[in-house]
Amino acid sequence: MKPDYRDMLERAYSDLPQQVDTYERFTIPRPDVRLVGRRRSIIMNFKEIADELRRDPEHILKFLSGEMATLANFDGTRVIFQGRFNYDTIRNLLEIYTEKYVVCPVCKRPDTRIVREKRLWFLQCEACGAKSSIGTK
Repeated sequence: MKPDYRDMLERAYSDLPQQVDTYERFTIPRPDVRLVGRRRSIIMNFKEIADELRRDPEHILKFLSGEMATLANFDGTRVIFQGRFNYDTIRNLLEIYTEKYVVCPVCKRPDTRIVREKRLWFLQCEACGAKSSIGTK
């Protein structure tokens, strides 16, 4: 005798775990922002952020200093910005950077690298193989 649909459905539900944990493989690291005086902002864990995003720290620094229209110095682990920028501003800029230069626009995975072909820069996805133009580096 064939089991009916309702019996199969109940058996399938009984095989499911009671609690399902969600896990995102990729998250943007939290910047450790410290304000020094009236005119300086420091990201203490800048090198860790660059390592997590798998990007050159100088590339991220160039993007951030361009968006904030200020000078910045990178000393190997942290970056010092001339100007007062709070956590939310830096966090939002890191999200914009990640969307533009890290996450693949096709499959939405962070498994990408920046490659140059002749005079053009591309975002090459190692997961799906897509190649997307990103303009100037």
